[in-house]
Amino acid sequence: MLSNIRIVLINTFHPGNIGAIARAMKNMGLSNLYLVDPNDYPSEEATSRAAGAVDLLENATIVNTLEEAISDCSLVIGTSARHRTFQLPIMNARECAETVIPEAKEHNIAILFGRETMGLLNEEIAQCHRQVYIDANDEYPVLNISQAVQIVAYEIWMAHQNEQIHEKVVPEYPRKKEMDLFYEHLEETLYGINFVVRNHPGKVLDKLKRFFNRSRPEKQELGILRGVLAAVDREAGLNEGMSHEAKKTKEQE
Repeated sequence: MLSNIRIVLINTFHPGNIGAIARAMKNMGLSNLYLVDPNDYPSEEATSRAAGAVDLLENATIVNTLEEAISDCSLVIGTSARHRTFQLPIMNARECAETVIPEAKEHNIAILFGRETMGLLNEEIAQCHRQVYIDANDEYPVLNISQAVQIVAYEIWMAHQNEQIHEKVVPEYPRKKEMDLFYEHLEETLYGINFVVRNHPGKVLDKLKRFFNRSRPEKQELGILRGVLAAVDREAGLNEGMSHEAKKTKEQE
């Protein structure tokens, strides 16, 4: 179960933090580390700071983009202390752990940590389903990234020990890449019926993506939504003029 929970570090600047995070993860039974475009890695400093957790560094998955790190995840949680212009459902670290543990029985889960100086960008938070924060002193709430990972990992370990949390029944959710196919289909359909103007799309598509990320449709519900789009395409006669990308998306329904 814990192996289905991945810690995703985005563009980490200091290699020592990567090593310290590996150590924090191993303390709490986590082993799945993803590095998105790290600034300086591999690094002797990371290896030194990892101490007895060098195996996590050796087995870490290094990717160029966030999309590569989360495409097979059904739940993506972004860590952020800041209020954003659009709000996701917000959890503290304990609530996050209690959500993650039952879902990790069947699904891959990603918890994202941003850059040391600025955290996650808005466009990265926009790819998440939930936001997690760590309660801290309002006069100085800023945590080192390895400390933040340690706290979240500790709460996950504690939730993992709680049998009642394991008993929670969790619906089957689509993976992010399945949601991305839905978004591609939705976009092409809205363009096709002129609900959104291709040359001037505005923010409608972004807002719809945020809505579906917040609401998290179950896998069966997503199938219904795809069926609705397919019916709209047929009635509007869109299949003939559909783009190559949209045709490929429909073929994968």
